[in-house]
Amino acid sequence: MRREKFVTAVIVFLVTYALFSLAGVLFPVDREWYESLNKPDWTPSGRLIGTIWSVLFAFISLSAALVYATYDLRKAAAPFWITLIINYLFNQAFSYFQFTQKKLLAAAVDSFFVAITALVLALIARRIHKTTAILLVPYVLWSFFATYLAFTIYGMNH
Repeated sequence: MRREKFVTAVIVFLVTYALFSLAGVLFPVDREWYESLNKPDWTPSGRLIGTIWSVLFAFISLSAALVYATYDLRKAAAPFWITLIINYLFNQAFSYFQFTQKKLLAAAVDSFFVAITALVLALIARRIHKTTAILLVPYVLWSFFATYLAFTIYGMNH
């Protein structure tokens, strides 16, 4: 890989990671409110959830960097980039609905769209870069788990 391409791929990784992490700054968790919610016993701790998302953001960012390093922004990768942007918007919206608006149903529905777009993203990635698809599998699995958790919390607090 040419040096310029490598440097740009690193920038894509860093920008993607920063953008996915932005929700934590824009829509911080109201810990007192969140702790007051009824939650199932199997709910992971806030620290574990944060750690998992940090790792998943790194996987998502690495997948974006790999696709960029292979295809730039060429037409062959357009479905990947479009789906990633849609997924990103749903991902950010979850934190807005959950922690700013405190709308548990909206957050749960949005979480479902995060999971579906993550799955679509992995399927698209499988056609253009197999390693990227593998990197996205944990994100898909966690997104569906998070959706189940979000709907369970909504049901327990409705």
